[in-house]
This record gives sequence, structure tokens and C-alpha cells, in this order.
Amino acid sequence: MTRSLTATLVLAIPVLFLASCGLISCGTTGKSLHPVVSGGKYGYIDHAGKIVIQPQFDNALEFSNDMAPVLVAGKWGYIDPKGKLTIAPQFDLADPFSAEGLAVVGMAGKLGFVKKNGQLAVNPIYEGAGEFGDSLAPVAVNGRWGYIDEKGSVTINPQFDEAASFSEGLAAVRIGNLHGYIGKDGKLAINPQYQLAGDFHEGRAVVKTGNKYGYIGKDGKLIIAPQFDGAGDFGEGLAVVAIGQRFGYIDKDGKFGINPQFERAGAFHDGVAQVWVNGRQSYVNKDGKFVYSAS
Repeated sequence: MTRSLTATLVLAIPVLFLASCGLISCGTTGKSLHPVVSGGKYGYIDHAGKIVIQPQFDNALEFSNDMAPVLVAGKWGYIDPKGKLTIAPQFDLADPFSAEGLAVVGMAGKLGFVKKNGQLAVNPIYEGAGEFGDSLAPVAVNGRWGYIDEKGSVTINPQFDEAASFSEGLAAVRIGNLHGYIGKDGKLAINPQYQLAGDFHEGRAVVKTGNKYGYIGKDGKLIIAPQFDGAGDFGEGLAVVAIGQRFGYIDKDGKFGINPQFERAGAFHDGVAQVWVNGRQSYVNKDGKFVYSAS
């Protein structure tokens, strides 16, 4: 996923979003903690659905690399799994940390990257930026997207209309009105042909073609035929998909593991996924059983 301070550019499915990682590929979560909202404040539950960090934040995202972004008095900072602030609230925008230990942050209308110690790794100079993946991150300069390395050096010159993070060696890009994929050398690996395209996870990427969503392999061949009204990335062997206005989960063969029944749904992390039923936030396990429901 790529970010700006005014809009979120998701190259997969705009309707599949959460107040957590959304379609971002998160790293290892802090002790399997997941954000919940109660009384208008955000806290965290454990894998069993027990509140372990009391609701106290104005917003909160998923843990990644033992740190999670939280919103306090209009500014974003980061906490550890005990709920202690490790990076003071100071950012206008903050994303979870990538596997490389860097996170997108926003200050004064620009985006950059922060380290886990709170020091800036790449100064906020970009109008758009996305999560590091495979040691590269997409950034926008003068309306064009390219890629930088962890030191902030340009590795692929800005040239694309949109660009997503690298995952499994490929990154989705938009050229004109169509999406395809490039390799780390910046050359096209899968020609632009899709209306929308997501990241590769577990050897599959969601694509939109003919107003339906399906999944392709890294060779560009269809694995799961376009048949869904919405779809998200695979994670832990399952992917969220929509049939009409209801969301469920399919396995890597395209078979339903959890039938469509939710109003909203997100990716699985540490064996649970965030879903909404009757407007209420909940979490389900891979058997489709509820482990937490907001009161």
C-alpha cells in the first residue's frame, strides 16, 4: 500500500480496509496483540480476546516488529507490547514497521521513514510513500512513482503513475489506466493488463479484470478465476473475498473456508482476523469462530 497525507492509494481493493494493517503486509505482531475500540478509545486484546492494553488511544494500528502506531492528541507515536510509548507522538501519519525495521511517517505535509529507535532514516521529503519490501520502498516525486533503498538512494527512477511495495520480488505498478508488475531491476515482469492489482503473498496476487477479482501466480497466469466482487491479499493460507456485500475467506485453491457473512473483514494475523457484524468490531479464528466481540 502507498500513502499520502491526503489520500490512501491502495492498488488492491478499496473496500477492504481496516483501522489496522488493511492491505499492508504486516510483520510479526507484538505478542499476538490486536487493536480494538471500546467507548471511543482504542486498546489491544491478546489472541484469546482478553484486553491486555486498556483502551486509551484515539486510534491504534496493528503491532509489527513489537511496535504499534497509536494516535494521541492528534499526533502519532509508537508503543511496545506493554502499552508504553517508545516513540513520542509527533507525526501526522504513521504506519506499522516493515520487516526492515522502517515505517512510513508524515510530517509537515511530506512523508519519510523512521527507525525503531525514533530517529529518521529518510527525511520527510516525499509527496507519497509506501512500505519497505525486499529492501525497497515506493516514493512519489512530482506525481511520479519510483523506488528508494533503505539509505534513501533512488534505485528505480520515478516513472510510474502509481507503485506499490515489493513483495516476493515483484511490485505492482500502474502505467496509464492499467496495472502490471515489475522486478527489482525496474523492468516489467507482467505486462500492464489489469484494472487493479495487489501484492504477491504466498505466491498469489489479487487482480481485477472484467469487474471481478481473482488471483494470479508470479508467471502472470490465473490461479483462481475472477469471480469475486472484492478481494484481499493472502495471509496465513486464507484471503478475504466479497460476494455481493458480504465478506468471507477462501483458501489457496479458491474454496471457501469461511462463508461470506461479514459486513467488513480484514486479513488474518496470528490466527485471527478482524471482522464486523451488525456494525460491531469482532475477531474470528480460522474456524470462523468468534474470539472477541465489542460490547
